[in-house]
Amino acid sequence: MVVGVNADAMIREAMSLEREGRVPESIHAYRQILSQWPALGNCWYNLGILQRKAGLFADALASYQRALDCGVGRPEEVHLNRGVILADQLRQDAAAERELKLALELNPAYIPALLNLANLQEDLGRREAATETYERILALEPRSLRALARYANLKRCATVDDPMIARLRCAIGEPDTSAADRADLGFALGRALDDCGSYQAAFAAYLAANRASRESAAPQTAHYVRALEERFFDRMIGAFPVARREPMPKTSPPAAIFVCGMFRSGSTLIEQLLAKHSQVTAGGELDLLAPIAQETLTPFPDRIATISPLRLQALAARYRDALATLFPDAELVTDKRPDNFLYIGLIKTLFPNAKIVHTTREPLDNCLSIFFLHLDQRMSYALDLLDIGHYYLQYRRLMSHWKTLYGGDIFDVAYDSFVQEPRQTAQRLLAFLGLDWQARCLEPPTVAAAVKTASVWQVREPLYHRSSGRARHYARELRDLRAYLEASL
Repeated sequence: MVVGVNADAMIREAMSLEREGRVPESIHAYRQILSQWPALGNCWYNLGILQRKAGLFADALASYQRALDCGVGRPEEVHLNRGVILADQLRQDAAAERELKLALELNPAYIPALLNLANLQEDLGRREAATETYERILALEPRSLRALARYANLKRCATVDDPMIARLRCAIGEPDTSAADRADLGFALGRALDDCGSYQAAFAAYLAANRASRESAAPQTAHYVRALEERFFDRMIGAFPVARREPMPKTSPPAAIFVCGMFRSGSTLIEQLLAKHSQVTAGGELDLLAPIAQETLTPFPDRIATISPLRLQALAARYRDALATLFPDAELVTDKRPDNFLYIGLIKTLFPNAKIVHTTREPLDNCLSIFFLHLDQRMSYALDLLDIGHYYLQYRRLMSHWKTLYGGDIFDVAYDSFVQEPRQTAQRLLAFLGLDWQARCLEPPTVAAAVKTASVWQVREPLYHRSSGRARHYARELRDLRAYLEASL
């Protein structure tokens, strides 16, 4: 479509606002443009991107559809973006899969759509389908190293002579392999070597993978400063000196059950147990509390001391409305974001009756498992064993404080005790939550709704004990961490 000089100038202004990070203003600018020239498919596409950034997911889906209706170029990319929103933000997995397949009908060799489809298939427990999709990617693009790393994670290596181990080593050693790809491949290599009992080699692979992950991140992102972290935890404790229980109006379902703890402490396992109860829906790692704290209550936690009861009610309503949008027919929903342990004071301020399920694990096993997991580099403590130990001690200190304030509303679930005596733990947990006993909670996992977590395959297996005491295989590598923790615990 041909537009005039005025439209070109308005588009340049909208793009300039976007580059400056002024998202609401850029959205407004694009809406003004499209009110006059509604057939500009690229503008609808750009508007969809901005609306997604702003968390306006329904609006973004509508804008992307308008872009498709206008015949926008590269429609497969639009379908991909719609699929990502549907899967990651709106939990509409069937609709997400349809969008990804539409993208692939338009462009069968579109690697980003194939990667997202394989990831969704993993989330849904479709191991064979995911394996086939990764093989399809690697046939199209043998140097798709992200696909290779994920493909390797679907395999089990019985011996160090497994061809997959050699393939991973070869890809890591290629001179043009980026630090980010070396990290992906290195974590997959460590897992393969750990599977076949080559523990010393596995630890070396994980050590190199964490170094590569740090190298691939912005310096300020991957730098963990212990003194700063201690001051943050001091501020958190100081901001909630006493239990604050503001009266809140009665609300309609759904209500949240908060499941939190250190990463790799068994929170996904406990969520899946709860989700088998007829009254509970698994929410997964919901990104709802952190934005309230980090964006609305900036600077957090200092601002909590001056916030008004009316403002608290509005924030509680914002959380509940988001939960109801995602799970409109649910009665109880698990909010299983592990690092919500940071926000227990905020949770109990917004929802005085909230129940907290706190998952715990043997310290060395927990710290080692974090070191072996490819976490976002913004969790910079995870890149170094002693930094993990330091963060673990801060977490323990904060949890001790929360328990002095809200001990009756916090239930500890020890991972090792649960895998040894699941029924006893499950009965006590359900009683704590005011739920009746249902034996189905201990039934073997089934392939059903998506599980979006790093332990996506572990939680679909029957209960096993091999992760308990895992640190014994790495006793020499963990000597310094053990001494560090024992000096403080």
